Amino acid sequence: MTTRVDIGRKVCTERKRLRYTQKQISELSGINKTTISEIENGRFTGSFDIFERVLNAVSLQFDVVPQSVVLPDWNDIDKLFSED
Repeated sequence: MTTRVDIGRKVCTERKRLRYTQKQISELSGINKTTISEIENGRFTGSFDIFERVLNAVSLQFDVVPQSVVLPDWNDIDKLFSED
């Protein structure tokens, strides 16, 4: 599952690859620079519209995929329930 932190890291990485500052992304997207910082640091809990505008500014997009479940390896199950 992709988290807000994952999204923020990707936005930051792409912004830097494009050699944009947060201020430039703010101007391109119409989103406050503080909000750009919150997104990049995984702390933004606002609207999908704001995420989408910032992603567009750095040429990224959301991709909706089926949810996947990752189960622990059998060898790790013993570790989960051990009483050290």
